[in-house]
Amino acid sequence: MDKIIMKGMAFYGYHGVYAEENKLGARYYVDAELHMPLDKPGHSDALEDTVNYAEVHELVKAIVEQKTFKLIEALAEHIASEVLRTYTGIHAITVRVTKPHPPVAILFDGVTAEIHRKRA
Repeated sequence: MDKIIMKGMAFYGYHGVYAEENKLGARYYVDAELHMPLDKPGHSDALEDTVNYAEVHELVKAIVEQKTFKLIEALAEHIASEVLRTYTGIHAITVRVTKPHPPVAILFDGVTAEIHRKRA
């Protein structure tokens, strides 16, 4: 399946298990792979034959910045379900949510939750 990859979208959100995370917030990175046929827009060169990734970005931004989740797994799940609900031309989606600085005493580049969902 063809796909559009939206990589490294950066947002500021208030997600986490600890009250401090919900109060102070942190930077989150989201990658989304939109699995869909791209042959029609590839031939027509017309925006109406594909998904406007600027609109998808705005949807993801609203979810990350205006909602609060304890787990990045729940955040990823909500992004996937809302994108699939909103854009019926997308057959499946892979979402990665990265929390680069979780409040744990571990030195690493962060933690990422990755999910893949497809239309039933």
